[in-house]
Amino acid sequence: MAVPFRRTSKTKKRMRRTHLKKEVGALTTCPKCGATIRPHRACKKCGFYAGKEVISTAEKEEN
Repeated sequence: MAVPFRRTSKTKKRMRRTHLKKEVGALTTCPKCGATIRPHRACKKCGFYAGKEVISTAEKEEN
């Protein structure tokens, strides 16, 4: 099995790992209520997706 000739320095190791950071997921706004939601998912606040109500929410039933 091959063994490294020299130890990898902290700088080289960190330069290699600069692209391994996490990214923030995409967010959109709900066209019905304006809440921030993930794309291609029903809004948890109003229950609408693609202009149709797919989830009945407790807030609407109270009003």
